[in-house]
Amino acid sequence: MKKYILVIIMLSFLKLFAQQTAVAFADFSKYEAENTALPIPQPDQDRVVFMGNSITEGWKNTHPYFFEENPYIDRGISGQTTSQMLLRFRRDVIDLQPKVVVLLAGINDIAENTGPVELKDVFGNIISMVDLAQANQIKVVVCSVVPANNFPWRKSIKPADKVIALNTMMQQYCGENNIVYVDYYNAMVNDKKGLGKDLAEDGVHPTSKGYKIMEPLVKAGIKQALNR
Repeated sequence: MKKYILVIIMLSFLKLFAQQTAVAFADFSKYEAENTALPIPQPDQDRVVFMGNSITEGWKNTHPYFFEENPYIDRGISGQTTSQMLLRFRRDVIDLQPKVVVLLAGINDIAENTGPVELKDVFGNIISMVDLAQANQIKVVVCSVVPANNFPWRKSIKPADKVIALNTMMQQYCGENNIVYVDYYNAMVNDKKGLGKDLAEDGVHPTSKGYKIMEPLVKAGIKQALNR
C-alpha cells in the first residue's frame, strides 16, 4: 500500500514538473498581464495579432507607431521557435479574438535555438497554427522567413539555403490553400542570400529601414486577408 501511494506521489510530482516545464518553455507569463487587460474587440474593429519571435518583438520597439496607429497587437518573444509559439498560440492569439493573425516564424528553428529540428516539422508547426486560427474563424497571413546567411550566436550553422527551402514550402502551401503569403524575402535579400547591414546590422534583426520595407507589404497582406 505504501509503495502504491509513493508511486502516485511520484507521478503527481512528474506531472507538475512537466506542466511547469511547458509553462516556462512557452513563456506563458510574458504577455499574461497585457492579455488580461486587453478589452474584447468591438465588432467593427479589425484587430490583428502579430505572432513571432525577436523580429516581431523588436518591431514594436523600433517602430512603436506602427502598432499604436493601427489595431495591431505584438506578441513576439525573442528567441522563440515554432514549437514554443504553438504552445502559447491559444493564450496569445485565439483568446484575444483577432480578425487576423500574422505569422512570422521559423528562423530560430533553423538556428536550433531549442535543438536540431527537421524543416518538415517546422513547417508542420506553422500549419498547425494556421489550422488553429482557421478553426476559430481567424484569418491568416503567413510571412516568409526574412533572409539570413549567418547567425551571430551560432556561427557553425549556415542558414541561407534552409531559409529558402522553408519559404518555398510555405509559399506553395499558401497558394494551394488560398492563404495570404507575404514575401519579405525577395524584397530584402542581397546577392549573398542574406541581409545587408543597412537592413540588419547583425544580419538577422531588421533595422528601421528593414521594417520600413516590411510594413507596407504586411499591411497589404492584412487588407487582402480581411477582404477574403
